Amino acid sequence: MKEFTSTGLTYSNGKLLVLDQQQLPWCEEWIECLDPSHMCEIILQLKVRGAPLIGVAAAMALACYVTNNPTLDADQVLAQATKLRSARPTAVNLAAAVDRMMAAYQQSNFDHQGIIDTAWQIYQEDVELCQQMAAHGAELISDGESVLTHCNGGGLATAGIGTALGVLIYAHQQGKKIHVYVDETRPLLQGGRLTTWELNRYQVPHTLICDNMAASLMAQGKIHKVMVGADRIAANGDFANKIGTYSVAVNADYHQIPFYTVAPYTTVDLDCPGGSQIPVEQRGSFEVKGVKTLESNICWAPKESATYNPAFDVTPAKLVTGWVLESGVCTPPFLGRKEGR
Repeated sequence: MKEFTSTGLTYSNGKLLVLDQQQLPWCEEWIECLDPSHMCEIILQLKVRGAPLIGVAAAMALACYVTNNPTLDADQVLAQATKLRSARPTAVNLAAAVDRMMAAYQQSNFDHQGIIDTAWQIYQEDVELCQQMAAHGAELISDGESVLTHCNGGGLATAGIGTALGVLIYAHQQGKKIHVYVDETRPLLQGGRLTTWELNRYQVPHTLICDNMAASLMAQGKIHKVMVGADRIAANGDFANKIGTYSVAVNADYHQIPFYTVAPYTTVDLDCPGGSQIPVEQRGSFEVKGVKTLESNICWAPKESATYNPAFDVTPAKLVTGWVLESGVCTPPFLGRKEGR
């Protein structure tokens, strides 16, 4: 398999390394993925995350596994692929990537090279899709604007420059004087820990805010646009993203602020008719009751208190100004097909 390096993944000398996103921004620690079962653990623990990157990581884990274990038979490969496919339910990219590799595996008469070649194609394609989305999305950003983003849609969520955050980084690279407001994004603070880390790397001016501050800033006229990513876009344009996105969309609609979601065609699920059919992952209570750092675990709620911790919410299409895809910006109504495919 060919060597590559991205923000969150790297492959060299037969080893697949994953940047542990749970350790950011305090420590940049790389984990060697030992096999697909280990990748499932890494995905479940959110050490690697972001819909496109989960798909790429799963593809590379399986490709690396068959590369290093050439005597595996078809049943063994299928068993590992099945584990990977079900690691997280909401992001459609994961299942789509595994299904794509298994189709190539069958078409190649169960030759491992079919998996390896397809994994590389999935990686390269995501890099290209990110660049195309960034170029289209940056056209929506004007010089001097402040843009709000929620969760993390950068190179830590993709193999390339990113989705929503990729748009903002690219606009900055074009010389536009923009400012990014970053929601902290509870419960795991992907905005506070990860988006700020990436913006610092690219020297993009930004301000970190608590999730409940966005409406106040909108009312003051300090936010001109909203750009977020997506984990799954239904055929009618409804989409799932990190919990809190729906609230941002409602507030943006009230304040008449353009609201865009940025995602590649791999995130569009034509088999899902609407948002109510998108499966929403439920996570553990500790993510709401406290926070884990490198040095300690801090709990701020009673152990006896019940919690509700969906990882995502669904934003209805009627609140979306436009869907930024690799083929361009789709304005309502959502076309319900894979753009450019």
